[in-house]
Amino acid sequence: MVAIVLAIGLGVGLSRGGHNSASSGSSGSNGSSGFPIIISNVVPQAASQPVPEAFISFAIEFGHFPDFAGNLSTPNIFSNNLLNNIGNLTGTKPYIRVGGTSADEALYNVSLQTSAVNRNARSRPSAGSLPHGISSIEIGETFFESYGTWPDTKYTHAFSLGLAGICAAGWSSLIATVPIACKALGNGKLLWWEYGNEPDLYSNSNPGGPQQFRRGPWGDPEYVFQWQNGTRQIRETLAQACPDMATADAYGYIAPSFWLPDNNELTIGGTFSSGLNADNDVKLISFHNYIASTSDLGISLQGTLLNHTNTIQSIAQQLNKYSFLANTSIPFIISETNSLSDIGTPGISDTFGAALWTMDYNLWSASQNISRVHMQQGTNFFYNAWQPIQSNMAIATKPPYYGSIAAAAMLGNSTASEVKIANIPLNSSTEAAYATYVDSKLARIAVINMQGYNATESGPQTPPPRGQQSYVFSIPHVTSTSARVRRLIANGSDSTTGISFDGYSYAYELQQGVPVLLGNVTRGETITISNEGLTVQVMDSSAAILDFI
Repeated sequence: MVAIVLAIGLGVGLSRGGHNSASSGSSGSNGSSGFPIIISNVVPQAASQPVPEAFISFAIEFGHFPDFAGNLSTPNIFSNNLLNNIGNLTGTKPYIRVGGTSADEALYNVSLQTSAVNRNARSRPSAGSLPHGISSIEIGETFFESYGTWPDTKYTHAFSLGLAGICAAGWSSLIATVPIACKALGNGKLLWWEYGNEPDLYSNSNPGGPQQFRRGPWGDPEYVFQWQNGTRQIRETLAQACPDMATADAYGYIAPSFWLPDNNELTIGGTFSSGLNADNDVKLISFHNYIASTSDLGISLQGTLLNHTNTIQSIAQQLNKYSFLANTSIPFIISETNSLSDIGTPGISDTFGAALWTMDYNLWSASQNISRVHMQQGTNFFYNAWQPIQSNMAIATKPPYYGSIAAAAMLGNSTASEVKIANIPLNSSTEAAYATYVDSKLARIAVINMQGYNATESGPQTPPPRGQQSYVFSIPHVTSTSARVRRLIANGSDSTTGISFDGYSYAYELQQGVPVLLGNVTRGETITISNEGLTVQVMDSSAAILDFI
């Protein structure tokens, strides 16, 4: 059989053919048209730059952060266990961005003692000092206790530009919270600050914005003026309250935290040319991204999430935004992202299919030299990796968490070695593959079969046979003699429970998120490498990681 030499071995452009995945009723079909896939045993030119630490990270909605973290008297151990699991795989616990829409809505209430966050403030005019039509939430000093509950964790804390730029109550709240925040985030807990969430949606000419904070002129000059005014006040206050955090090395921001590629008011290039980074305090370029919106027409699990081409196109838009600023040499992160915006959609965002999408989305982003990905979380959000407290939803580890675990396992410990990742182009939009190189040598291959298989489509009847794909890899000059297989698996792409990675469950009800080895899941598979090649079978709606021994 004639081999197809793919981009990973030559460092050439990516090409794709038609849809070749088997149907759910097929068995033993050949992935990537059945041809052997040639992979370089040493790192190719097409591989990424070294993957930075904490690539797999999270963003937590500001007003929900105490739910996830708890407080000093009652820390959320479940959440910490889940973060530790990822840190054990990658060498660094996920970095946590505490921000989002509710950060821009937050006012500090010194009298708020019984609760870290008062969300009921939305229903009343907070002190009657906000512009008509603008609502807020209130935070008290105990909010900041939550930063002390997760050991060895770094955070980005967001201040409100939304309110600080339009009213005295917002400005006073900003000045009052800087000393509290810096003291809570001392001793190495702070990564960077953030000032404003999605300011490109502030204007009333963008009705998709959660609140229209700006009613008058709102363009690049107005935004940059308010940015500089606020950030300079923050630094001045830091210099008095926490002087060690106001130095050039310790002080900085992720910015501009835009959602839209560009609009008719704020532009990516225009904000920087107008002086957004005049003080050299932008340390990371940050944008937000969702694969689609819950309100989009035609949303489906297969067509929207289990679709590698869709992921490529979505990340391409982010890379295009960054291209306006690439000459700054400031690293680029996606600081808020997930499947479907507006908290996700049940039956799509909370399924095992979303776990496979999460794995693919993170690995593709890493292969494209994005420095970090923060998956957005919030209490009772459908796309959550986990539900942290009993509320409208039960406490639980959700399917997307398993996708993050699998992606972390594929990347491995980037603090102990130089890790690079390369995409392996395949023929179908329902399959994806990657290679991980550790210290320039091939260490792992991942294959994600995103052909949908619905475990519940037959109701109480016996489900149809589950298809699988056969992937043949040729690895010239490979020195390993076998590969160990770790599988990400569930009963089907529509499953919301019964998920495992390498035979382990991370369920809350078993051991509060600590991995528990299941007795009813096959693991410990090994594949012999013969004639510098191997073959792996991957069931529809599942993924496999091959670790070379």
